[in-house]
Amino acid sequence: MIEISHLSKTFGHFKALEDLNLSVGEGEIYGLIGPNGSGKTTTISILLDILSPDPGAIITIAGRKIPEKISEVYQLIGFMPQDLSLYLDLTVEQNLKFFAKLYRIPKSNIAGRIQKILELVDMEEFRKRIVSKCSGGMQRRCSLAVALIHEPSILILDEPTVGVDPELRIEFWDFFKQISREKEVTILITTHYLAESTNCDRIGLMNKKIVVSGTPEELMKNVKSAKNLDEMPDMEDVFIYFTHQEKKMRDNGHEN
Repeated sequence: MIEISHLSKTFGHFKALEDLNLSVGEGEIYGLIGPNGSGKTTTISILLDILSPDPGAIITIAGRKIPEKISEVYQLIGFMPQDLSLYLDLTVEQNLKFFAKLYRIPKSNIAGRIQKILELVDMEEFRKRIVSKCSGGMQRRCSLAVALIHEPSILILDEPTVGVDPELRIEFWDFFKQISREKEVTILITTHYLAESTNCDRIGLMNKKIVVSGTPEELMKNVKSAKNLDEMPDMEDVFIYFTHQEKKMRDNGHEN
């Protein structure tokens, strides 16, 4: 569903991305994992044609080349940004109506679609509440509802659980896994909460490019074996290990 080859991005003398390669399959939850500044949001901005890549990148989403076919791709993608992108002076329901019209959902279908989405994200009782009067967690739920209003086949989620309490974080991940399994929605998700990555089918540990990719279990087992550990390492240990390995390769003048 998402294919990226040789993606680089420079801002002046700063290289935010360096020859990133990535493949995400249909119905897969793929996590871009890494600390702030590792290039996660830059990657998403390029996928959505908010930023332009350096020359040489090849990007396709659902078989459509980006940015040439971005207008077609927008109809397939639901995007939940890290920063809140809602109209705070409108109600939850009014926000959903506005975005439903932007996605050109037929007027006769909008009410039913809104009802379905509100039930899905457990916000039906708050539909008439002004967004500015909602808690931070409810605002994040509303942002997710907006991303889902047109029933996309691909979800791109940039730090969707940032700033939310642990209970809501668990609910979000349960929901992501549900729609991935039951509706085959492809999910590309970024997070700097390394412990969350165990919820993904596969992850890519990022440091301006994909340092290593695989299932969380595969990567933990690799590090356990490489370091001859008695117990399975956590994802923070995994990220630190592979990041250090990649740095050693660079220092020795080799490519990863």
